[in-house]
Order: sequence, then structure tokens, then C-alpha cells
Amino acid sequence: MRAARLIKMVLLLQSRPAMTAAELAAELEVSERTVTRDAQALSDAGVPVYAERGRAGGYRLVGGYRTRLTGLARDEAEALFLSGLPAALREMGLEDAASAARLKVSAALMPSLRDASSSAARRFHLDAPSWYHEPETPDLLPPIADAVWDDRLLRVRYRRGGGRDHAGTEVARELAPYGLVLKAGIWYLCARAGEDFRVYRIDRFTAVEAADGRFERDEDFDLPGFWAERATAFARSLLRTEVTVRVSERGARMLAYTGDRAAAAAALAEASAPDRDGWRTLTLPVESPDVAYSQLLALGPELEVLAPDALRARFAAAAERLRELYR
Repeated sequence: MRAARLIKMVLLLQSRPAMTAAELAAELEVSERTVTRDAQALSDAGVPVYAERGRAGGYRLVGGYRTRLTGLARDEAEALFLSGLPAALREMGLEDAASAARLKVSAALMPSLRDASSSAARRFHLDAPSWYHEPETPDLLPPIADAVWDDRLLRVRYRRGGGRDHAGTEVARELAPYGLVLKAGIWYLCARAGEDFRVYRIDRFTAVEAADGRFERDEDFDLPGFWAERATAFARSLLRTEVTVRVSERGARMLAYTGDRAAAAAALAEASAPDRDGWRTLTLPVESPDVAYSQLLALGPELEVLAPDALRARFAAAAERLRELYR
């Protein structure tokens, strides 16, 4: 533990002109007294650490000293490619590996380029979760992530959901975990079960255990392509019914933000020509009448439901209640 801390201290000093004891203590998560002892230990070992006394003092390396201890371990190299996803790294348990990788890269750069990582971080940040939803990290995400990195088979128990025939039931599976996807704050596992590739929500796993063996990864498997294909198919599978509506010009623009964007675009492409009021009639695929009611109500007076009759009646009743409220 101390050896790793001493190496990190040398790399920190190599990547910056000088650091105070307080700054080193914060980076190394130790006390300033421990920093003093570690600096003395490095000096005794032949590393030219120079301590400057006084209020503006600190520690620096003398004479352009360079260590060769900058080689990346495998987990550090892999984590480095995810360094733009700090929250995701933390949730998968890779934050320390990414930090060590960034530090080693910074130490290996020329002095004029050592601020590149901090410069980029000040300008670009990815916030994956959607608005108004507090993201939750599934408890079983770290061991699943370990298995993904290690190509290790998993024995799992999974709680099914969504289907009428088996909603809420638990099944046991042995999976070859190929990749993880973070979508709108929700983690998914893309895995091979038998001969088929499937998608599982991480928060529905109730038990995860690493199996003894590893699987041979199919090098032709394309995670982004697989996810895009399955996500599109899943979105389309939800649209099980249709409603007929009239929309104003403004309503047509708003329609893409109330439900499935691709379905709205396709429906508008086949809509009738605008009538003399500028309204167009179209048939819109929706998940269900209840979902259509909650989504399309947001368009207010920019949309009129024509069919089915039961949904039109619900909109008429909602309009009447609004009229009473604002009388």
C-alpha cells in the first residue's frame, strides 16, 4: 500500500512544477505528517525530492528528474478510454484505475502538455441521466462490470418484467457478459445466453456469481451496433395501437417531443395536406390509449383526437374540466 502511494507521489510531483504538503495530502488521502515522512523516504531512496520551507513552500523534483514508472496496467489503460464518464467509472468501481491512468499519462507528457487533461475536463462533461430523475447505482453493477472486463461467465438470477405471462418471475441463467450500456441513467447488460444475444436491465438482477470459466468473445460482436438495433426494435415493439389526430402547425412541431420521435416523423410524412386552417390529419402509433392520453394531452389546444371514440371522450372531459377551472 505504501509503495503504491510513494509511486503516486513521484508521479504527482513529476506532472507539476511543485505541490504543497496540503495538496499532496489531499491527492494521496493521507495526513500532511505522512506526506513529510513519505518525502523523506523517497529522498533516502535516491529520488531527488526537494522540500521548500515556509508558507509558500512545498515539494518538487530537482533537476528535471524523470521516473520510468509510467507504464499503464491493463485495467488503467481500459479505464482511460472511459475517462470522460466520471460517474459511470465510479459506479463500475473503476475510478481509482482511471485516476492512476490519467496521472501516468500526465507524467509522461512534455511539460507544456501536462494541463491537457484538466483543460479538457473544464470544457467538456457528459451527464448521462435524464432530467428530473435521480440516478441509482445498482448494487450488482461492480461485479457484473468485473466479469465484462474479464470475459468471465456469470451465473445470475434475473427478475423478468413487462410481459403479462411472466412479469415479476425470477429465472436462473448462465450468461456470457459482452458489454454494458448506460442509457438515460439506467444500466443495461448485453450478454449471450446460449446462442442468443439479449439485453438485461442491471437493476433486475437479484443475484450474480462469477462462474469458474471464461468465454471466448466473438470478435465480430459490435456493441454500439447491437444496442442501436435492439433499442430501435424495442421502441417499435411498444407501439401496439394507433390513434387518429389533427394537429396544428405548432402541434406538428411539438409532436416529436411527446413520444417516439421516429414514429411521429413517419406519421407526419404520411399525414394529409393542411386544411384551410393549416391543420393536418394523421394516424399515430402509440403504446396504449392510456399512454397516448398522458403524452398527447401536453399539446393542449394544438391537437384534436378524432379516434378512437373512448380516447376522444377522455380529451373532451379533460377540456371541460379545464374550462370549469378557468371559467
